[in-house]
Amino acid sequence: MELRKFTRLSMLLALSVVLNIIESFLPIFNGMIPGFKLGLANIIILLTLYIYGFKDAIYLSVSRVFLVGILRTGVFSITFLFSLSGAIFSLLVMTLVKKTNFFSLIGVSIIGSLCHSVGQILVAILFTGNGAIYYLPYIMLLSVPTGILTGLISKELVNQFKNIL
Repeated sequence: MELRKFTRLSMLLALSVVLNIIESFLPIFNGMIPGFKLGLANIIILLTLYIYGFKDAIYLSVSRVFLVGILRTGVFSITFLFSLSGAIFSLLVMTLVKKTNFFSLIGVSIIGSLCHSVGQILVAILFTGNGAIYYLPYIMLLSVPTGILTGLISKELVNQFKNIL
């Protein structure tokens, strides 16, 4: 990997970690839905997916989850596993959906947001039982506006990033 690309990806990784940590301090809906966040770090993952591709996006996404785990939640804690499963599942689906060229970046973001929630609920069911499934409709409903928000920001950043490359 060339040094310029490595440097950019390293900065994007640092930014995604910072966004994730800042976001963890924002009280959204006063904790009514445990684990619900805006998904600001996904802006960086989408940017990476659209500029550099899947390989670099998965590296960034998994590295971010591990770094946040080390810094905040604990590696291999339940929160870590929720985050990792959501990140991997959403990125896999976003990559497949992006390849169809049917959805815009905003559409890909919405689908990614929905899949992140599904990935987390699947792990929650595995660890806590079927009761976690009752969170799914609420999280899915909230995933659409957050997916639109991250998609709009990502779209603008991708356009700006392409201009400087």
